[in-house]
Formats: sequence, C-alpha cells, structure tokens
Amino acid sequence: MTRTFWAPGRVNLIGEHTDYSDGLVFPAAIDLGITITGAAAERIELQSDFTEERVDVAADGSSPAPAGWERYVAAVASELDLLGRPAVGFAGAVSSTLPTGAGLSSSAALEVAVATALCAVSGFELGALELAAACRRAELRAVGVPCGIMDQAASVLGAAGCAIYLDCGTLEHEAVRLPGDLALVVVDSGVRHEHEHSGYAERRRELEEALVVLGGRRPAAVGLAEAQQLAEAGGLDDLHWRRLRHVVTENERVRELAATLRADGPVDRAELGRIFLEGHRSQRDDYAISTPELDWLVELAYEAGAVAARMTGGGFGGSMLALVEQGGAHAFGERVSQGYAERFGTEAAVRICLAADGAGELL
Repeated sequence: MTRTFWAPGRVNLIGEHTDYSDGLVFPAAIDLGITITGAAAERIELQSDFTEERVDVAADGSSPAPAGWERYVAAVASELDLLGRPAVGFAGAVSSTLPTGAGLSSSAALEVAVATALCAVSGFELGALELAAACRRAELRAVGVPCGIMDQAASVLGAAGCAIYLDCGTLEHEAVRLPGDLALVVVDSGVRHEHEHSGYAERRRELEEALVVLGGRRPAAVGLAEAQQLAEAGGLDDLHWRRLRHVVTENERVRELAATLRADGPVDRAELGRIFLEGHRSQRDDYAISTPELDWLVELAYEAGAVAARMTGGGFGGSMLALVEQGGAHAFGERVSQGYAERFGTEAAVRICLAADGAGELL
C-alpha cells in the first residue's frame, strides 16, 4: 500500500543560536517541505527530485559509510534502530519544495520526513519531541553538525497560523497565533551554506567557552547586567563576551516577541520591528553570522515597508524573513528583489509562506 508523508521546513522569527545552550526559540513551520511517497520494503530505497543520487541502505541504517543525502537517511535509520524500531525498510520517492542551503532547515525536514515514514511503516510510535531528538542526533551522526533541537522540533510541532514558543531546556512549548494580516516573506540571498563547512561549530565552541563564567546556569536564566558582571569578573575577552551577549539578549527578545504577540488588541507593530532589527544587529555584530547580502536585504526590507525583518537561520548565507502586510506582499517582494539585483547583480528569490502544521501522514 502506497503511503505519503510530509515534513515542513521552518522560519525562525527570533531566537537564533540559542537552542544549543538550552535557550528559547520561536520558529514557525512553513508550507514548504519534504514529501515522501512509497511503501514498506526490505531496505530503504529512495529516489528524489532534487538530486540524481539514489538512496539504498539497510533498514537499520547499517550500510557502509554513505555519502550525499544518503548520510541523513542512514543516520535517521540508525538512531531509530537504537531506540528499538523494527528493521522495516521503505521504497519510494522524495520530493521537495524547500531550497537547500537557504536557512529554511531542509536537512531537518528531510530527517523528520524519513523518520515519520520509517516509524509509520514499522508500527513504531514515538512522541513528537522524541522523534525530533532522534533526528537531531542523526544530523550530528550524519555530518557532524552540533545543532540544537529547534529545527527538528519546529518541523514536528508546527501549527497552522502559529509560531512555536519553545524552551529548549525544558522542552515546554506553546503555539502562539501570528497576526493574520501579516505575511511571512522569505527572501533568499542566494548565498549558499552548509553548516558542516560554515562557522556554525566554531560559534558553538566559542559560546561554550564563554558560558564557563555563568557557573553552570543557562543563558536564558541570566539577565544582561548580571551576565556582564560575571563576564568582567571572569576575565572574558571581547570576542567571548560578544558571543555571550548575543545569546543572553536573544533569549530576552524571544520573551518580548511572545509577549507582544500574546497581548490583547492589535499587535504593536513598532515593537515587532524593534525586536527583529535588534536581533539582526546582534547576529551581525555580536555573533558574526550575517553576510553583506543579508544585511542589505534587511535594509531594503525596511525601506520597502516591512513591519519587521531580519536574517533567519544559522547564518553564513541563507535568507531574510520579513513580516509584511498581506495585501502588499507581492509588490514588496518585487521591490526588494530588484534592489538586491541592482547591488549584487542577481535577483533574490522571494517566497511568500504560510505558517503550517507539523509533520505527519497525508491521507
């Protein structure tokens, strides 16, 4: 019997590089993602519409050192095998509406889609966040990226019309309604990144070195003034202080955005714009993960009338997210793409997205 499974990508409204220090994040699953169609089989055999490479691995992921996207599939199967999943394979096709390297978590969506399919055909049940945690471990196994749980969690927890307020330390989460009159506009800089080859692991290492001054407390539990006192007492140098400052203030921005969206009455749009812009500047100046292309897109977005805009994703390339009036979203995208082309010689791809439900079987 042919079955179809879906897992979405995500945009992160705020809370960048906070998840791997048990911090706060605020992503939304989007209506772009990965679809897997097929049936139970002896092995895992997949073909895709985004690469000529085919996957052919053992049902328990024990095949010899795979390469390419096969690494992710094998790693997911291996992690599920460690959890006791029966070794049932899956044969079928994979299709994607997510661009790779654009900061929309295409790898996490692939992992979650594969895990959802493998669990379903083997009758193996996992809770949503258990599945997300297994996929997070799979990414580390596959390509050595020490990511947090945000991307995979967003893909499984997504709720239509909502962003997910998630505490990565306690895993408590809440779906928070987004303003229905604002569109999520994702503008792709075209600068491609792979976290295994970017500065992602280096940033995590730098943050971990800085966290020593907190004495075991997580950054989400420390205010900026106290963090600065501890940094000075601990002799933290400027680079490590900036890494710590970004994470401490970013956690606070997540709280501020959640409070703004939960408030009764019309959403304070000036506050949305402030939070996003401060977040972008922190990513640019304190965490050093932005690029000239992303900085220019953010500047263009505000000039073109965005309510809020900032780079989204792990950085070193990828996309900008803007909140834009629904009625003006297409004109906004055209203006930003044209302005980007005038400076960098190539148009930026614009995607108007909806906040979507999380992974599952399509019936």
